[in-house]
Amino acid sequence: QALLLVCNELPEQGLRLAALSGACHQCLYQFLAFVPPSNVSLRKPGTAAVMLDTQHPLTLLLNGTVGDRVLCKIQYHFGEFGNYSLVVKTLSTSTKTVSCDLVINEGPINSYLPILFAFLVYMGILAILIVGRLFMKIDPVRNWVYKKLNPRETDRLINSEFGSPNTADSVSSDPTPRLWSTASRQRLRSLDTFRGLSLIIMVFVNYGGGKYWFFKHESWNGLTVADLVFPWFVFIMGTSISLSLSSMLRWGSSKRKVLGKIFWRSFLLILLGIIVVNPNYCLGPLSWDNLRIPGVLQRLGFTYLVVAALEVLFTRAGAESGTLETPCPALQDILPYWPQWIFILILEVIWLCLTFLLPVPGCPRGYLGPGGIGDFGNYPNCTGGAAGYIDRLLLGEKHIYQHPSSSVMYQTTMPYDPEGILGTINTIFMAFLGLQVPLFFLAIGSIYIYINFGNFIFQGIISAILTKCSKEEGFIPINKNLWSVSYVTTMSCFAFILLLLIYYLVDVKRLWSGAPFFYPGMNSILVYIGHEVFENYFPFKWKMQDSQSHAEHLTQNLTATTLWVIISYLLYRRRIFWKI
Repeated sequence: QALLLVCNELPEQGLRLAALSGACHQCLYQFLAFVPPSNVSLRKPGTAAVMLDTQHPLTLLLNGTVGDRVLCKIQYHFGEFGNYSLVVKTLSTSTKTVSCDLVINEGPINSYLPILFAFLVYMGILAILIVGRLFMKIDPVRNWVYKKLNPRETDRLINSEFGSPNTADSVSSDPTPRLWSTASRQRLRSLDTFRGLSLIIMVFVNYGGGKYWFFKHESWNGLTVADLVFPWFVFIMGTSISLSLSSMLRWGSSKRKVLGKIFWRSFLLILLGIIVVNPNYCLGPLSWDNLRIPGVLQRLGFTYLVVAALEVLFTRAGAESGTLETPCPALQDILPYWPQWIFILILEVIWLCLTFLLPVPGCPRGYLGPGGIGDFGNYPNCTGGAAGYIDRLLLGEKHIYQHPSSSVMYQTTMPYDPEGILGTINTIFMAFLGLQVPLFFLAIGSIYIYINFGNFIFQGIISAILTKCSKEEGFIPINKNLWSVSYVTTMSCFAFILLLLIYYLVDVKRLWSGAPFFYPGMNSILVYIGHEVFENYFPFKWKMQDSQSHAEHLTQNLTATTLWVIISYLLYRRRIFWKI
């Protein structure tokens, strides 16, 4: 925040100060303070001090109390911890011309320096590890280490995931694969690396993200770093479903047995989400009166149930291995899955019909806005439109999330759950798009690589059409709270391109082992539940000297996140994995 002191030198009228954030779409000005008129006898101006938001540019509006005339309007991006004065005075008594001068009393701080310092620290640690790895390749150094350490433990350390694959793998495998598909015959480390990357960003964001606005969820439409990780996690879950279930079926497990495991795993995920990871615990001991029913693990569990069941029930023989011949290569990832695609398209039609046609009391049909002061305050109780209405109707207001991301910027008062019922449909769609990725990994010949790559570029084109390449003005804006279709297509495009890069570096060229993200990716459920349960315990959290300091928040959040990486590494070294 920044401090603004308004000085009113007008002797005849007071001032009303209002502000509007540049990030608040079609919002009403919000009253901040009344500034009394100046005292002529004491020659003392009327003053009022206000705290202003520094995350986005602001428009300040000053109205006089006489005739409610607009005296001045100022657009300015205030700096963090800056001290400013706004002096309002009369330039000419004859024309009654008023001037508004903004003065910087104390300059703002550079709030991004802690990020730069943290980046340099982590780069220094990485450089030390790389140099240490290079030294270990020198025979005298390696022999000295062997003498000082247990040879077996040393061998495990050298061949850990910060190093290269073990000798047996190196000897038995071709270091330069002829086709990208050769790397997929073994476990794909890139999948665990991608999952771990998403998870670590999620942990950092959930712990506070250093209190930077771009590490928090977007108020409504648009994207921040925090909005990327959950859909990426869903995407890679879909990819893992295809590979793991096809492996189980190839090893002779019956479909009935596999379906039983799917139902049991889904049940455990939903149960853990409701009982263990429940934000309404902050209201006190567990109470069924305010127990939050939706949640991250609940949505993951239900999505896994639907997508995995579809995969087991309808996949044709050969489809999962990429060997099923189709008359049209361009439709290779559609024709073998046509029953699933029909089911997914039906779900999307249901989402569109409910979103745009369901009548919501007191709200226009197809409303996608945040309510509150958005849309000029016309629909204050319509947060989320049909999605919010369905949750409140079926689950009850006390059983959904009470503090949505729109509550600060748009001052919404209605509870809204970003993991609600209607958005789950598009989460299933996201996981199903991830289900198509193994066909890319198993593609034979460059034509299939380009076809699969083109399919996900097509997702990006759909996003551009739906959003009109605009944050607010599209047909269906990108919105994480609603899990809109454009949000899913955009995130799937980003996820595929990032996964492709990681796959190329980790599994094809083996230029990177995936560390350190590989380790939490191998223990994702344990890390996610653990970081939620122990969030408020030392050493993951402690009392800070200055709660307004980005540096202290960033230090605490990075320390907590790094500890979970170290814990996952130690568990990996001891071959301890928590699987559901």
